[in-house]
Amino acid sequence: MNAREKLIVKYVNDLKEKCNVNPDMELLKKVTVGCGPSIYNSDSSTVAVTSESELSILRNKFLIKKLGLSDEDKLDQGIQAVIEQYGRSNRHKYRAVFYYLLVLHFGKESVYQ
Repeated sequence: MNAREKLIVKYVNDLKEKCNVNPDMELLKKVTVGCGPSIYNSDSSTVAVTSESELSILRNKFLIKKLGLSDEDKLDQGIQAVIEQYGRSNRHKYRAVFYYLLVLHFGKESVYQ
């Protein structure tokens, strides 16, 4: 099992145990690959939801640029909904899991087809 596959096992566990989501494995793999090398770095592999700069990156680089959403799509409300779903008190929110949940929240699975 390579490093990415080991991480995906962790992501599946988080989705099932913390988010009550039974993941679509193909979509999760594609979202994980889309995160690039950030998933292997201890700092960038998680999302700091208390950081305004991190939330800005989520909004501008992922939701707008990658998923093709606009400000009219209530981006901040979607981010907050995912934070609640993942667990506000959960300090370690994996980037790939967070992005996966955002893709589901906004119904943008087609971006990864």
